[in-house]
Amino acid sequence: MTIKFENIYKSYDDVEILHGLSFLVEAGKPMAFLGRNGAGKTTTIRGFMDVFKFDSGQILIDGRPFSVKDYKIGYLPEERGLYQKHKILDQLIYFSKLRGIKENPAKKNILQLLEIVGLEKYANKKLETLSKGNQQKVQIVQALMNDPDIIILDEPFSGLDPVNSKILKDLVNDYSRSNKYLIFSSHQMGYVEEMCDDLTLIKDGSIVLSDSIKNIKKEMGKGRIFLEADNMSADNLESYLRSQMPDFQYSRNKDQLIIDLKGYSKEKFLQGLLDIQVGLASFGDYQPSLYDIFISTVGGDQDE
Repeated sequence: MTIKFENIYKSYDDVEILHGLSFLVEAGKPMAFLGRNGAGKTTTIRGFMDVFKFDSGQILIDGRPFSVKDYKIGYLPEERGLYQKHKILDQLIYFSKLRGIKENPAKKNILQLLEIVGLEKYANKKLETLSKGNQQKVQIVQALMNDPDIIILDEPFSGLDPVNSKILKDLVNDYSRSNKYLIFSSHQMGYVEEMCDDLTLIKDGSIVLSDSIKNIKKEMGKGRIFLEADNMSADNLESYLRSQMPDFQYSRNKDQLIIDLKGYSKEKFLQGLLDIQVGLASFGDYQPSLYDIFISTVGGDQDE
């Protein structure tokens, strides 16, 4: 089951913002939709939510034209929209009823989610009485309370400490296992890497990369290996290897040395390390972090 964005264009005042976007979102495989500020992420999401119409292109879900009214969508925008001076339970029930859910089942769903995120005792408190992190958890409950088919989370970890971040990760994992569509946008690459299977990168209104994170890392690893030694620092290791094995290209990533084997086999290189008595702490295929992939792919100049 897939959502397919196909050749999407959007302009404002004769300025083209989206330039023929095409990418897929698979059910049960959380997708990270990432880009720098101003890249076109919010425009894409708002068009998908039918806030406005795209100029051209189409969105298909399982091969059929997509319509917002046919699906339950849970949306956590980066700009938060709940009311500070209203009781949490009252306003969440109100928003549920706007989505067509009757009060009793709405209340049951909301209280269950508030309990999961540890906020059941605050149900009848005003939102303004909660900390920033707890307010964020209420916003997340708002996005999930109607058991949505499609979930869009924009910077969901804002204000959350590590314990609450784990609660959110567990919630998202539960929804992923139930075959929901999940689109996840964040600049916190560590969380993205933990939670998402697929990655789509947008730059200046165009898709520049879209695939599984596993495939992207393998491709961008470019056949390099990483190496750490337990008897010398990365600086000393690089100097030593350059003197002993000068035919390779070396670079560093924190404590790791990254080596381009230039077609040389890993086995022969490893034997060479043993021959010159390098004490190996770790050795394997190099895969760049999501942060490195983001910087190398969309890190150029762009309007903020």
